[in-house]
Amino acid sequence: MKKSIKEKDEEKPEIKKKLNKEDLLMQNFITLQKVLVNLSVKVDALTEQISKLLALFEISAKSFAQREGTSLDKGDKDFLEKLDQLIEQNKIIAKGITLIDEKNREFKPRIIPRRI
Repeated sequence: MKKSIKEKDEEKPEIKKKLNKEDLLMQNFITLQKVLVNLSVKVDALTEQISKLLALFEISAKSFAQREGTSLDKGDKDFLEKLDQLIEQNKIIAKGITLIDEKNREFKPRIIPRRI
């Protein structure tokens, strides 16, 4: 059967709504990808900064230990122990950030083909 003109006119808004929804979804998807890329770049920078901070702590601890030699009192030993704990915590944090970054890089959202 042939559709009347009125029925054809009613179908057009539905098609426009579907296209608008698909366009919005595509725009949201692209925006999400941009956010993920930005997050990945910032995580890389943070990881690098934490690594530098860790290196600084290690250099400071070695320098402190060499300067004082074997004449470390109880306060110095406590300080070195706390510094070692801080170094270990920073290593754990750096590993966690690296794992998060790797997961973000593995995440490749599917691109939904547009229906024409």
